[in-house]
Amino acid sequence: MSNLSRRNVLTLGVALGLVSAASVVPAWAAGTADPWWVWDDEVDRLVAGLVDGGQVPAVNTALRSWADNGDPLPAGLPAGLAAWLGRVNGLPSWADAAKLRRAADFNRRKDTYLFMLYGLGSGIMSTVIPREARSVYWSAGGADMQDRAAKTFTFGYDLSDLNAFEPGGQFVVTATKTRLVHAAVRHLLPQSPHWRAVSDEQVPISNGDILVTFHSLGTFVHRKLREWHVPMSAADEEAFLHQWQVAIHLLGVRDEFIPKTWAEADAQSAQVLTPLLAPTTEGKELAEDLLGLTAQIDLGVTRGFLNEFVRYVLSDEVGDWLGLRRDYAAAALVRTGWPAYIAFREGLLPIAPAGFYLFDQFLRAIAMLFLNKMSSPASTPITIPTGNRPGA
Repeated sequence: MSNLSRRNVLTLGVALGLVSAASVVPAWAAGTADPWWVWDDEVDRLVAGLVDGGQVPAVNTALRSWADNGDPLPAGLPAGLAAWLGRVNGLPSWADAAKLRRAADFNRRKDTYLFMLYGLGSGIMSTVIPREARSVYWSAGGADMQDRAAKTFTFGYDLSDLNAFEPGGQFVVTATKTRLVHAAVRHLLPQSPHWRAVSDEQVPISNGDILVTFHSLGTFVHRKLREWHVPMSAADEEAFLHQWQVAIHLLGVRDEFIPKTWAEADAQSAQVLTPLLAPTTEGKELAEDLLGLTAQIDLGVTRGFLNEFVRYVLSDEVGDWLGLRRDYAAAALVRTGWPAYIAFREGLLPIAPAGFYLFDQFLRAIAMLFLNKMSSPASTPITIPTGNRPGA
């Protein structure tokens, strides 16, 4: 479906009252393109043809061995797909190698906080972003949240790796494969009557939707690190932003939409993320699935402690939306112990605070949560789906 036809369908839906006023996304600045009307047309057409032609299993087999950024494209790919991959699978001309290397070092130094914020903060926040929650739930990935969490972890793991953007790293390939998955979901989800019944859009995962996800990840994490007084130099902060700028470019977001500074990112987040947060039936189930995964790992971390950490990171309002039961003893430990834990790790306290071991165990549990059945993330290949959630 072309951008013009997509625009006409959605505009008609709004005019007829098929899309509620509360669900309409915020308008973009006047005089600029609107990211909610921008998809990824070339690869969308390519992947739709692969899905409809039954070629996806063979393509997934061919792509399985393609992992490192410096790897040649695998043989046996359809000519159109191979040509597209040859054009897009690389860094943009404006990528700054020095900043990317500094970002990699920053990720190494702050990995403890990044693990937790990406996993518990951003991961659970995604369940109260209505469009994202519904798209995830009704797509194939929503039926197996452990597998999907592992694939999401693979994306974050590869992005945070020291060699993420180097020839021996894997993030460029991981992002390109994710872009193929997005194209398949854009083709498949509109065929689901269950998704259509609850969605306020005709085609999912626009540039606007990807920007919302970026703000639930990069912008959110940066803001939390500052709130927690985690030491960061200006150069570190700039490098961390640059890493994300390159990442969302690789996911197909037009450069004109990518924030140039953290101030711009914060302003954009306030416009396109914060007003949209809300509970959904699908999101509540996804959150319970994600939080329930920790029951498989016995490291002394109770569900009450986990619930209270989510509330601490995201707010009591979000905790109430998701129906997270209160544990006031755990809440007191989190709210007093976590700042002390950060201070000790950053060398600001001479003696480990009470509860230090519990927090260390907790972080280990979160790390293991996003590993595929507690194995290497490399064992979680990103594959193009051929259908939606079973029964959808």
